[in-house]
Amino acid sequence: MGLGILNDRAGLHQVPGTVVLTEINQQTRGNDEQVKRGTGRHKHIILTPQPSNDPNDPLNWAYYKKVTIVAILVLGACLNAATVGPLLSTSIVVLAQELQRPLADITLLTGYNTVVAGASCPLTSALATKYGKRPVFLFSSLACLVGSIIGSFSQTYNTLLAARIIQGLGFASYESLTFTTIGDLFYVHERGFWINVIAFTLTGVSNMSSIITGPVTLNLGWHYLFHLLVAFSGFQAILLFFFTPETTYIRAPSFHQQPSLDAVESEKSSPTPEHIESATVSLHSPPPAKTFWQEMAICTGVYSNESLLTLLLGPFLCLTNVAALWIVTTTGIVTSFYVAISYTVAQLFSVLPYSLSTAEVGYLSVGPFLGGIIGSVLVALTTDRVIVAMTKRNNGIYEPEFRLPLVAFGLSLTAGLCSFGSLSQATGNIYLIDFMWGLTIVGICFVTGPCSSYAIDAFRGMSNEIFVANVMFKNFLFFGYSYFINDWVTSGGPADPFYIFGGISAALILTTIPVYVFGKRYRSLWYRHNVMERLKIKVPSDI
Repeated sequence: MGLGILNDRAGLHQVPGTVVLTEINQQTRGNDEQVKRGTGRHKHIILTPQPSNDPNDPLNWAYYKKVTIVAILVLGACLNAATVGPLLSTSIVVLAQELQRPLADITLLTGYNTVVAGASCPLTSALATKYGKRPVFLFSSLACLVGSIIGSFSQTYNTLLAARIIQGLGFASYESLTFTTIGDLFYVHERGFWINVIAFTLTGVSNMSSIITGPVTLNLGWHYLFHLLVAFSGFQAILLFFFTPETTYIRAPSFHQQPSLDAVESEKSSPTPEHIESATVSLHSPPPAKTFWQEMAICTGVYSNESLLTLLLGPFLCLTNVAALWIVTTTGIVTSFYVAISYTVAQLFSVLPYSLSTAEVGYLSVGPFLGGIIGSVLVALTTDRVIVAMTKRNNGIYEPEFRLPLVAFGLSLTAGLCSFGSLSQATGNIYLIDFMWGLTIVGICFVTGPCSSYAIDAFRGMSNEIFVANVMFKNFLFFGYSYFINDWVTSGGPADPFYIFGGISAALILTTIPVYVFGKRYRSLWYRHNVMERLKIKVPSDI
């Protein structure tokens, strides 16, 4: 039992996800010199997964190249997901007056945007698995650009609705595939920081967009929201085409490095791991590095022999994995509570006694934006340090469940939701209300960041499907909120809805405890009874 995690009782030789990550002393190094290790302050870290000798392996790319790719994808996530989703949140009152439609209809402009994003998720997953992520990202950026162009000249509700639907087609990949790209590019001990960069982009940056969209709508009109988005989306699409190569890579099984059960068992009597499966050095010369134009091909090959129809089932079938279902529901539901607030802020604070202008409603997003920064920085600075420290205490053996203790700090989400509802009902101080909104984002960061890292480390082979299922689930939730949240707040005030949301968030966070304790046993059970493999849907086993 390592640090509260129950060991596998089934006698499985290797539990997927459990790896030797750190060296305890020089004896470990002597066991196998072929195993590749980190450098500098990470020289004691055994690189997981083990990189191949191929210069085209994304793990072997220069660090600046990896950072450039992530930066371009982060910009795409900022524009095509974090900005497109809440683009009209601060303008719903203005749009309702100008288009002469009820508030519920204007809210549905965002609702239909998110439901299209959710509905397109299975196809996004299937295409990315079969043909790679690059063509899917390119299509997504193009869809956002086209939708923004239509929105920039729309004059009627139906035209604006069409623009939002087309924008929704570019949503899913930047909310899901960006996470799995981190797994393509970085080692286990590096992933936590970059995953939290993506998580902050999808939560905190959406609040920054509201800070900007409010004044733009007030001073220039809501059409300029789309004019600006056209310019920035076009720029991002150019960067994506020229500087973001395909990151999907099929690594030879000989380079997958996991400790055997013997190594884990040996820790009971010895402080040093005594067995590491070495990466076999290829007897063949590595292929030459691709040229720039070879890397920039729109489609670089087929990465799965499964049919598209079979792969379309992946995001649904991955939910037969109880841990994946927990990740999807927990992160999706807690994120939806933040969206519920964004749906109601204009409704609550544009009228008496606050009577805020459109710009001032947008400025309220300063609170959650700062909360997103604080939460993301705290998680990013601690998550990889925590797992390395826990691995050392566990005699060099890393368990993916080491990602989960930070989720306990997500209880700040519960406090923020309950306080937001209570203060809004009592017409409390607007700055304190905004602070509570920011506190909810801090809590969301402590839930989504560690859970996302856990998904990649524990179930790397189907992480695409997990994140796509997550986007699908939460976007359908967002769509559902657009039908009832405004009416619920109108009929009974904001206190009851957000008290209920706060209680649900606390219950979900507490479920992390059994996942942490029994997670390793379940990973063993899933490996032995993998529903996806039984249905002939092959997934890579690489961590």
